[in-house]
Amino acid sequence: MINTGFSLASLLAAATPAEPDARTQLGDLFSESLNWFHAHWLQIALSSAAAVTLYLLFNVLRGWGIRLCRQGDGVANWYSIAGRAVAKTGQIFMILAAARLVLSYANAPPSVKATIVTLFTIAAVFQTAVWLREIVFGVIEHRTLGHAHDGQALVSALGIIRLLVTIALFAVASIVVLSNLGVNVTGLVAGLGVGGIAIGLAAQGIFADLFAALAILFDRPFRVGDSISYDKGAGSGTVEAIGLKSTRIRGGGGEERIVANKKLLDFEIFNTTRRLHNRFKFDFFLVYATPPEVIVNVPALLKEAVEAEGYRLIHGGLNGFAPSGLSYDVEFESVEADFPAEARDKVAAAILARFRDHEISFAYPTQVNLVAEKTKPSPPAEATVDER
Repeated sequence: MINTGFSLASLLAAATPAEPDARTQLGDLFSESLNWFHAHWLQIALSSAAAVTLYLLFNVLRGWGIRLCRQGDGVANWYSIAGRAVAKTGQIFMILAAARLVLSYANAPPSVKATIVTLFTIAAVFQTAVWLREIVFGVIEHRTLGHAHDGQALVSALGIIRLLVTIALFAVASIVVLSNLGVNVTGLVAGLGVGGIAIGLAAQGIFADLFAALAILFDRPFRVGDSISYDKGAGSGTVEAIGLKSTRIRGGGGEERIVANKKLLDFEIFNTTRRLHNRFKFDFFLVYATPPEVIVNVPALLKEAVEAEGYRLIHGGLNGFAPSGLSYDVEFESVEADFPAEARDKVAAAILARFRDHEISFAYPTQVNLVAEKTKPSPPAEATVDER
């Protein structure tokens, strides 16, 4: 039994060919490359010249991208963003790209061709990730820095946004490279998907505020320095900082209000800094004893008073009958974004002056006490005495 087993093992060992070691493989590769060079030296020379030309052309394009980036200060316009991405082209990628483009013309041996194709694939995938990362960074910075307040919006959040974009792009690039190298990435992708779902559920609130911060970044409903009101006027103030999770607002009383980005965007926001004009409204009452011909002239008097101070009249006239008198209102509009501090006082004074010139009296709430007429009380009924 022992001899039989030994013979079977010996036969299996003899039937299984020994795999070549690394030294043998390198020797075969060198020998194959040397034979290829002797047989195709002219094609190799021409291909090398073409590769050098392509490499120089890539460097010219890279220099052009750097000039575009400097011309537009990095993110000032879209072509400067494209130039910024081109400027990040690596030397290794340019060399391998030139070698890959002339590989078929040189009739390289399979081992050399497979090596160059593999290296070029890895370099191309990661270079594409770098280009996409720079374009995304450029777009984000363009939307952030391309307006007033020196790009202070979301400055505190940009670092983490860059980190998340870099991790996402290079994770995808790594999976693509492993897939091209023949590695089964199905389990890896499934694991990353499950892990991403778990992290997303655990940090749901943080990611909600993060995406709200991105919405503020791209949609720009307000900027640092803007005066806003929200929650139907329950909160108001000046925006001091827009962060990754919250926005800091300085209230009228000097207090600092910290509102989560998602919650803030759920409200209707009034941006008073960007308004084109402002309006103000006065309500007043005239006595019922005002003559009808005077009542007809009141709208003209109101218009004259408002326009004399340099404002536009929106409405001025009777709007109803009230218990205390004739109900009037006058609504006027500023020419610029807001009124001067003394605007309301001047308009009110102009209205009072014209009403006094026309002897128009204002009504005010009055109270009339009606006293009933005093009567003599009835005498009490006499008690009936039973004499029995």
